[in-house]
Amino acid sequence: MKIIYLVRHCEAEGQHPESPLTEIGHKQALELSRYFSHINIHHIISSPYKRAIESIQPLANRLNLKVVVNKNLTERVLSSNNLTDWLDKLKLTYDDMEIKYEGGESSQEAMNRIVEIVEEVFENEANNTIIVTHGNLMSLLLKHYNNNFGFDDWKNLTNPDVYLLKLENRKVTYKRLWK
Repeated sequence: MKIIYLVRHCEAEGQHPESPLTEIGHKQALELSRYFSHINIHHIISSPYKRAIESIQPLANRLNLKVVVNKNLTERVLSSNNLTDWLDKLKLTYDDMEIKYEGGESSQEAMNRIVEIVEEVFENEANNTIIVTHGNLMSLLLKHYNNNFGFDDWKNLTNPDVYLLKLENRKVTYKRLWK
């Protein structure tokens, strides 16, 4: 059985790729490290965004593991324009996976990025892997495995958040571990 722990980054100071964790976020990262300390983790893959790496670095240090950075785990760009109604536009993308705003990517395109990584991990990597990413991308992966996962579920994700994905008998199931 292959297991992936899907982690949403801890609380950050902003949305820019170089936005660091807040003071609370650093405490959350230590809490994540303690949470995973009893689990035999073999591999860690992270978004290149600073907040994602800082969220998992305490655990990587504890386990003496290298954090492998994968640019396909970056947060989805909804649009290159500053959308005042971005929340309404984001909601629409959960109903129509092909909607694409100027300079952004559709939900389907973003979903394909993370699904590809998860499938590679299930095929090639060690048994227990952590993938650190961002809320929208995480929610799209969960939607891939359960089409009922939608906008309201995305809104209920926390920083951090952890889901357990299992591949058993060629079927992927998931459950939320962090609340």
